Amino acid sequence: MLEVHDLHVAYGEAGALWGVSLELRERELLCVVGPNGAGKTTLINALAGVLPARSGRIVLDGKPLTELPPHRWCEAGVALVPEGRRLFGSMSVRENLEIGGLRPWDPASRARRRESMAAVLALFPVLEEKLEQAAGELSGGQQQMLAIGRALMARPRLLLLDEPSLGLSPLITTGMFDAIRRVNADGTAVLLVEQNVATALRVAHRAYVLEEGRIAATGTPDDLMQRDEIRRAYLGV
Repeated sequence: MLEVHDLHVAYGEAGALWGVSLELRERELLCVVGPNGAGKTTLINALAGVLPARSGRIVLDGKPLTELPPHRWCEAGVALVPEGRRLFGSMSVRENLEIGGLRPWDPASRARRRESMAAVLALFPVLEEKLEQAAGELSGGQQQMLAIGRALMARPRLLLLDEPSLGLSPLITTGMFDAIRRVNADGTAVLLVEQNVATALRVAHRAYVLEEGRIAATGTPDDLMQRDEIRRAYLGV
């Protein structure tokens, strides 16, 4: 579904990703893990079209995306939940969701917006109770639910998640990842970058380890958990 070939990304003259290649399959839940500064956010922003690639190719369903403007990536079915959520804090929960459902390239989107809203509220029932409340007044966990819900309003084929557990309690994190698994089980491919390695590996079908802007390892979660260097570096075992 998604193919990344020899991706290089830089901030000015400072390189951030070097020769990253990866593959995400149809209906797969893939995670990219690694320490702070490994390049995870850079990678996911490049996959969303937010950061330009210095070189390399990003291909979705056989269509090269790398040279397209970001809004065309949205048209292709890519949605990003950024680190820090980036909600419109003074706007209501309903308004944030409705903005996510704006698809001017799709004439039928307005008719389906109510259906999309119902699906998001079924996934995160607490948001239905707070539809008219300002997004900035929500708890951290509720804001993360809203950020994911806003992205799902666009009916993406590929959902990109940047550190969804950031700042959340263990209990809220567990519920968040359960919801992500349900989204994936309903047919949406998911790629998440996450510093919480143990949690990410519990939900993923496959994983890549990113270190200093390069892919250091890849495999199934069980494969990676059997590798002593991964266990020592990321799990404290």
